[in-house]
Amino acid sequence: MAFEHKSVLLEETIENLNIKTDGIYVDGTLGGGGHSYEIVSKLTSGRLIGIDQDEAAIKAAGERLSEFSDKVTIVRSNYREMKKVLQDLQIPKVDGILLDLGVSSYQLDTPERGFSYKEDAPLDMRMDTRNEKTAKDIINGYSEMELYRIIRDYGEDNFAKNIAKHIVRMRAEKPFETTFELTEAVKAAIPMKLRINTGHPAKRTFQAIRIELNKELEVLKESLDDMIGMLNPGGRLCIITFHSLEDRIVKVSFKQNENPCTCPPNFPVCVCGNKSKGRMISKKPILPSEDEMEYNKRAKSAKLRVFEKALD
Repeated sequence: MAFEHKSVLLEETIENLNIKTDGIYVDGTLGGGGHSYEIVSKLTSGRLIGIDQDEAAIKAAGERLSEFSDKVTIVRSNYREMKKVLQDLQIPKVDGILLDLGVSSYQLDTPERGFSYKEDAPLDMRMDTRNEKTAKDIINGYSEMELYRIIRDYGEDNFAKNIAKHIVRMRAEKPFETTFELTEAVKAAIPMKLRINTGHPAKRTFQAIRIELNKELEVLKESLDDMIGMLNPGGRLCIITFHSLEDRIVKVSFKQNENPCTCPPNFPVCVCGNKSKGRMISKKPILPSEDEMEYNKRAKSAKLRVFEKALD
């Protein structure tokens, strides 16, 4: 199928990137190229670097951005390697960076990728198909305690303990192979009366397994300081998140970079020497409009946070 993805918070992101026509911008989660198209269409002598680990995304974005080929460089990589990607391209600093986190509409709607609990498919969930480890390895290989931990922490599911117990019990009879087998295990672990009006019972477990497999939170946490360091003075980092775990990491990092002082609150003056790297554009996240949430369901949980690098 075609790589289809509705870009969330598109206008708000483009506005907050504060694009200069001669600037250099990085889309660290290129996807189908929706945000990148809007960025590069505003450039004259500027340049866009698009990074994505998904081969299908690279192909789709390449086609979508083909009319701007003289201004676009696309690299298949994880955004955690952004610093190296820029070094290889001999780019010391950039004017803006964008991350649109989470799983794309294309990945969810392509059954064989194994991201969706609504389609029966192999338990895969790899964002980068070059990786050997799949969701099946986690489901069949992790201990009950490890499964409980990731479903509790990454899925924030109140039934994590029971879900882990059911998975281990069922795989003892037959290893898990498909998404529907995992879905049935989750359903069996949650009382029917508590499934009503709470969304699909397997949603949180699938999210947890996907995050664990692709190291999504670990990669985000490790990359934020580096990305702020890659910005030119006045440059901006825009990050779109889709669940509280991601948003919390971004919020904490932005706060620490805005106010890195480690002195006790009762000190009259700062003596630690840690200087602010910039400021958050707004204390609260930017949310989608009612209209956008109406026509794009994926936008309902989206939040945009923006950090601006300090002027020298």
